Amino acid sequence: MNSIRIIAGGMLAVTVSVSAIASELESPEDRISYTIGMDIGRSLAEQDMDLNLELLIEALKATYRGDETLLTDEEALAERDAFMQRRQQQMQAQQAEDAVSNLEEGQAFLAENRERDEVTETASGLQYRVIEEGSGRSPAETDRVTVHYRGTLIDGTEFDSSYGRGEPATFALNQVIPGWTEGVQLMQEGATYEFFIPAELAYGEQGRPGPIGPNATLVFEVELIEVHDD
Repeated sequence: MNSIRIIAGGMLAVTVSVSAIASELESPEDRISYTIGMDIGRSLAEQDMDLNLELLIEALKATYRGDETLLTDEEALAERDAFMQRRQQQMQAQQAEDAVSNLEEGQAFLAENRERDEVTETASGLQYRVIEEGSGRSPAETDRVTVHYRGTLIDGTEFDSSYGRGEPATFALNQVIPGWTEGVQLMQEGATYEFFIPAELAYGEQGRPGPIGPNATLVFEVELIEVHDD
């Protein structure tokens, strides 16, 4: 019972505190000031940095008021450059680590996957599974095609989907990753295949911004809707 009272009391204190702050936002200047603070806080939170918020606020106040700061502009610039170098080194180290682990996980996944009776592997290492065969045309490498597709990582994380956008995609088959260029040529219009694409036939060591890391093995479900003549 005492614990419940303590929790309830804490929640009440937070509610009263937030309400008190909200009641202070009476003027347009107050509201835009708080809004800018929210924007700054949200932006900093997305940077994934360890910060001393007290010093940050102190520097913000001093700079805004034109007071003397603890660092000169030259010192601040040097510190910013040093931070960016450290950040770049950390990112490169993390990418190298991810490249190794992603490659190992992808190779293990593909080794197990190729043992499935319904999975076929080509000479390049591309694997595919026929979900539904089609009866129309098969595209050539230089053809444009219209497809519906869904792309995931091997852990099931979805990173792209034309189904999610509500409309199919049209593109030249020689302007996509090699796994797509090879795989879609195996299909006929009306077919749906699942492709398991090793990193070297996808985005390789560079990966892509977002969830597709370096050396990521990708899984695509592709429905070939139409092969275009032009």
